[in-house]
Amino acid sequence: MSKRYHVYGIGAALVDTEIEVTDSDLAKMAVEKGVMTLVDQARQAELLEHLSGHLVHSKRASGGSAANTIIAIAQFGARAFYSCKVAADDNGRFYLNDLQNAGVDCLADKEHEHGITGKCLVMITPDAERTMNTYLGISETLSESELSPDAIAASEYVYLEGYLVTSPTGRAAAIRAREIAEQHGVKTALSFSDPGIVTYFRDGLREMLGERIDLLFCNRHEALSWAQTDDLESAISELKKIARNFVITLGADGALAFDGTTLHTIEPFNVKAIDTNGAGDMFAGAFLFGITQGHDFATAGKLASRASAGVVSDYGPRMTREQQNQVLAELKLV
Repeated sequence: MSKRYHVYGIGAALVDTEIEVTDSDLAKMAVEKGVMTLVDQARQAELLEHLSGHLVHSKRASGGSAANTIIAIAQFGARAFYSCKVAADDNGRFYLNDLQNAGVDCLADKEHEHGITGKCLVMITPDAERTMNTYLGISETLSESELSPDAIAASEYVYLEGYLVTSPTGRAAAIRAREIAEQHGVKTALSFSDPGIVTYFRDGLREMLGERIDLLFCNRHEALSWAQTDDLESAISELKKIARNFVITLGADGALAFDGTTLHTIEPFNVKAIDTNGAGDMFAGAFLFGITQGHDFATAGKLASRASAGVVSDYGPRMTREQQNQVLAELKLV
């Protein structure tokens, strides 16, 4: 019997602002390049003031790593649900409406607390690297109360973002979501999300992974950091201990996808990278869409590689539904 949802996701609810910067800007602001850094509201306001004369490329859009993934899944045509926490403010109302417009189910009718919906400042340097400073706002208190056990049980996969490990209540919610999934035979997936998360929150990630996750997403840097090695083969061996299946994205070199038996080499689609923000999120979304539609890891990997290439070749972490449909048509998957 088919499930109501292909993928259920849980993660932060962030409204993104994306700005072009230089390496000199980052240095002047004492911002560490290439990672996600949590900041308070005052620090984020200080950064925005410094960058007030820069060109903002993205319009206001619902963001957050797992949200980008879940929206990608829905826009490809699968059924998806997202659990997050927004405040009873304008950004919160906008966020939930944007999710629903993308075709994602959520607890939109839930009464929301007063506070500030989370915001993410995404800074893009000329080498296309993305650096994020995030004020979680009310997302920091995301908890088990935001979960929908019924929706979890009615899904094929539950997808967790590694960023949840930074919040005690968020980590507990992720662990509980995984436990509910395991109790109902729902497969589990997790993204390491960011090199800094692996470096500084290793023990918390172990808790979120449980005995063994069904599917892990990470990039090369995160894989090497987890295995505490500079050898990719050694990292692959270590990932097999914590995940039944996994994907390692390799940037311009494509990706590796392990289906429990075979390690598939996923070729890259060569494009000029303008903005890498959201590339990993799109890869995970396209890959999860592929495998929940019955495709093997090689085919899902090819779709994910093509879709992420589409994201990095333009500004912003997402593509339109029409652009995603064009990718499916190009690969003859519709």
